[in-house]
Amino acid sequence: MTTDSNATENRITYNTQGHVCLVGLNRANKRNAFDSHMIGQLSDAMTRYEQDDNLRCALIFAHGDHFTAGLDLVELQDKLNDGVFEFNDDQIDPWGIGGKLRTKPVVVAVKGTCFTVAIELMLNSDVVIASDNCNFAQMEVQRGIMPFGGATVRFVAVAGWQKAMPYLLTGKAFDAQTADRLNLVSEVVANGTEYDRALTLAQEICKAAPLGVRGALSSAQDASRNGAATALANIHSYLPPLFHSEDAKEGVIAMVERREAEFKGR
Repeated sequence: MTTDSNATENRITYNTQGHVCLVGLNRANKRNAFDSHMIGQLSDAMTRYEQDDNLRCALIFAHGDHFTAGLDLVELQDKLNDGVFEFNDDQIDPWGIGGKLRTKPVVVAVKGTCFTVAIELMLNSDVVIASDNCNFAQMEVQRGIMPFGGATVRFVAVAGWQKAMPYLLTGKAFDAQTADRLNLVSEVVANGTEYDRALTLAQEICKAAPLGVRGALSSAQDASRNGAATALANIHSYLPPLFHSEDAKEGVIAMVERREAEFKGR
C-alpha cells in the first residue's frame, strides 16, 4: 500500500492497494460534511485515480462512524455561486454533473449517516455496499434548497417516479432496507463489514480485463446519458480494439489452459 499525506488538513485520504484506489472521506469530527475544501480534494483524488493507468477500480469509503452528513451549508453558503461545484474538462466531478466523464469504475461503501450528497455520490457510482445501520435522507427541501448533485434525475431513474418523489419532495429519512428496495444500493451487509465487502468487489473488478471493463462501463454510461437506441447503435464500435487486444488473446489462452487470466490492460 502507498499513501499520500502531503496536503495540509487532508479532508480526503488517498491510498493504493494493488490496482485499487482507496479514497477516504476524512472529516469525521464533522460527520464528514462536505465543505469547499473537501469537495475540491475529492475531485483531485478522483482525477488522480482516472489518470493513473495502474489503477483499475476506486473505492470511496468514510473514516469515522458516518459516511457523510451532506453539505456544510454554513461554510458553503457564500460559496455556492462561486463555482465550488464547477469542474473543468480536465477534472473529474465526483457527482458526474460536469467536468470530465470518468472511464474507470467506482465502488462506494456507506455506513451511518448518508445525507444528500452521499446519496448522489452513490447514484453516480457503479457498485454500492451499505451497512445495515445506514440512515439516508435527500433532505435539501428541508433546508430551503433542492438536490443539485444528480438526485432529481438519477434517483427517479433507478427507483421510479412514484417511489422516488415522496423522498425528494419531503426530505424524509429512510433506512438501508428501504434504500435496497429503491435500488439505491447493490447490497446491504452487517454493520462493520461494508468496507471489506466493497474492497473484495473492487479487487474482483481489478482482476477482470481493464479494457473490457472500460468498454462495458462506457456503453452503460452512453445508455444512461443518451438513451438505449444511441447506446445500441454505438456498441459495435467498442469491439475491434477489444478483439485485437493482448488481453483478449490472454483470455482465450487462459480459458484453454483452465487457469485464471492475467490481464495487462493492453
